[in-house]
Amino acid sequence: MPQLLFHGAAGEVTGSMHMVQVDGRWAALDCGLFQGRREASEQKNREWPLPPSQIAAVVLSHAHIDHSGRLPRLVRDGYDGPIFCTPATRDLCALMLPDSAHIQEEDVFYVNKRRRKKGLPPVEELYNYKDALAAVERMQSISYKRWFEVVPGLLARYNEAGHMLGSAGVELTFGKRNGHAPTLYFSGDIGRPGKPILRDPAPLPACDTLICESTYGARVNESIDQAREKLIEVVKRTYARGGKVIVPAFSVGRTQTIVYYLHEAMLAGEVPRYPIFVDSPLAVNATEVFKMHPECYDAEARSLNRVTGDILGGGCCTYVRDVEDSKALHEKQGPFSIIAASGMCEAGRIRHHIKHNVADPRCTILIVGYQAADTLGRRLADGAKEVTLFHETFPVRAEVVQIHGFSAHADQADLLRMLTPLAGGTQKAFLVHGELEQSNVLAGSLRERGFAHVAIARRGERLPV
Repeated sequence: MPQLLFHGAAGEVTGSMHMVQVDGRWAALDCGLFQGRREASEQKNREWPLPPSQIAAVVLSHAHIDHSGRLPRLVRDGYDGPIFCTPATRDLCALMLPDSAHIQEEDVFYVNKRRRKKGLPPVEELYNYKDALAAVERMQSISYKRWFEVVPGLLARYNEAGHMLGSAGVELTFGKRNGHAPTLYFSGDIGRPGKPILRDPAPLPACDTLICESTYGARVNESIDQAREKLIEVVKRTYARGGKVIVPAFSVGRTQTIVYYLHEAMLAGEVPRYPIFVDSPLAVNATEVFKMHPECYDAEARSLNRVTGDILGGGCCTYVRDVEDSKALHEKQGPFSIIAASGMCEAGRIRHHIKHNVADPRCTILIVGYQAADTLGRRLADGAKEVTLFHETFPVRAEVVQIHGFSAHADQADLLRMLTPLAGGTQKAFLVHGELEQSNVLAGSLRERGFAHVAIARRGERLPV
């Protein structure tokens, strides 16, 4: 009998990884990085639900690091099977995994520097650049809606998830048993209908077992249109003060969304034409990948692309690669906007921009995405009066604004709208990728709508499909 084994993003948001067994062969759904408090995540990122050499295949839902970021470690620890993904996901992972490796190497360099001073032995990086390239080499591109064999007795196909470029839900069907072929659907991360650039999420197929994200299972966010209006108001307000809008944003997805909206607003005369700096080499490269995959665009983006020739900034946006050019932005007088990674302010150039602007009341720190517990972004969003960066403490005098409507995740209303048609047919629903408060509220709402069995996935839990 097929089995499920939950490992990551069970009772939490990061580290997505769920195991499926059929006829003694194991396949992994995602292989994501745990993020948050260093000590806890560092330990979990080195643990596997079973030896990597015993995993036969990986089916990747999308390129975000909390879903793909441990693939290099998996390969380093002995995995030698295929990694299935969509074409856009492969192209993004070819950028994002080496970038993540660079962060791992840089991080362990500074950790070991401090350990040497204390007379402690060095620690090993989670993975390196070579491991990242080895993981990318194992990737096999599969188009949407095309059935493929994961392992003997297990077929899969990708459905549009609308979360990020190349994102997908995974429809799985097992070999017939007693005249019935059991089906399982893994949602991956579900996007919001009406988001710019990308197609909307496809309707969820009927399934016996459902594994569904619950990031915003208890929250109804503002609409996309409301979020856009808030963005415009923040820009106008900060522009009038002569300040900088500092936007921590994921290099892939959120950065392009914000650039798209600002570009559109400038073309429409809704905000002054003023400089936008995308200060992230990864975001620069990711934007090129976006331009390589217009097949993922929605009708509106295709139309704007035909008119402007460039939906991602045109002449108003400067993409910054060089470190010295990034440093020059610290001294440059506003008003202008800086969009930089990482989205949760845990690494990258955004930490330097926050350091130089968080104490300036003319400036705004604009939070536009999910912030995991124990991250700098979460502390800012929760109203911290001071923050520590590079061993210095700074008062928070800048305006801090959080806009939830730009989230790439479906909110409670979106999820219920998509999931309710499955009530009565789906025998078991397991909620993952959510803090417990969010998952519990969504579970209750699904039970009210007729789902017979809804449970919060638990790390290490093994169940029959």
